[in-house]
Order: sequence, then structure tokens, then C-alpha cells
Amino acid sequence: MFRLISFSAAVLFMGTLAFAEVVNFAPAGFLVRHETTIDAPADKVYTALTSGVGSWWSSEHTYSQDSKNLSIDARPGGCFCEKLPNGGGVRHMTVVFASPGHLLRMTGALGPLQESGIAGSMTWSLTSSATTTKVVLSYSVGGYMQGGFEKIAPIVDAVLGEQFNRFKNFVETGKPVVK
Repeated sequence: MFRLISFSAAVLFMGTLAFAEVVNFAPAGFLVRHETTIDAPADKVYTALTSGVGSWWSSEHTYSQDSKNLSIDARPGGCFCEKLPNGGGVRHMTVVFASPGHLLRMTGALGPLQESGIAGSMTWSLTSSATTTKVVLSYSVGGYMQGGFEKIAPIVDAVLGEQFNRFKNFVETGKPVVK
């Protein structure tokens, strides 16, 4: 199962993410947003986002504990999926909008959010200049969750922030973690 960092660790980790923010919070949902500029053209960024997801997503935040089992079929109706042992699998999200080099939008509830009556929309927006690409990741979540969203919103923000940092590092250096 997705292993999420504890609430207190998530809050501490959030402090290291200058471009991360729980933009909006309400009793029925929340919106998180991450923004950065990547030193690469938009086509390279989009390819890494879609075809390379298994190379930059953290294995700690997968059901199989191996990010190489992740894939994104970047076309409408395509699956952000994970292969599980013995022929099993997980549909994390469904692609609803794919514009190579510009935008990828997927719907679905990630990790433990799948256990509740929740809908989510994740958008990766790319804006290119001559040699860089501005990337904005937003994830809007709404619906019903027992106990509410107050504790889970910062955890989701922190986990997505970790993936976002790993993604930027991967595109720029070929490695998701820079030491």
C-alpha cells in the first residue's frame, strides 16, 4: 500500500519546498500547487513526465514498492497504472487531456484517497521559452473523506512535492535525487 509519511514529518518536509502550497482548503476538498522552471525544452520535459515516470517517481510511494512498475499512457482514456505481482494492478489516474509539450491532465484519487468517495484532477502545465520550461503541477481533490481533509491535504502536498522535486532533478540531471 502507498506508504505516506507521517503528518508531522510531512509538515517538516513542506518547509523545504519553496514552491509548494496548499492553495485552497475547504471542508469538502483542497487544491495543492507546485511550480518550478526546468532547464530543458518542453518536449524533453513532457517525455520525461509521461514515458519516464518509472524513473523519477519514488518507489516508496507505490503499492509494489518499485517505481519501474509505473507507466503513463499519455492519450485520452490512457492509464497512469502500476503493475502488481501475480498479474494484479492499480489504476492511479486516467488521462483526460494530453497535449505533448504543453499539458497533461489526469483524473483520479491517489494512494489512500482511493479508499474514500473522492475525485481528483491533476494538471501538469508546461510553458516553454528558448531553453527552459515552466512547470506547474496542480491537484484538486474533492468529495467525502471520513475525518475530513484537514490532516491529509498537507500530506498529499508533501508527497506530491517530493515527486515534483524528483521529476525536476531527473529531467535536469538524469537522476531523481541529487546528492
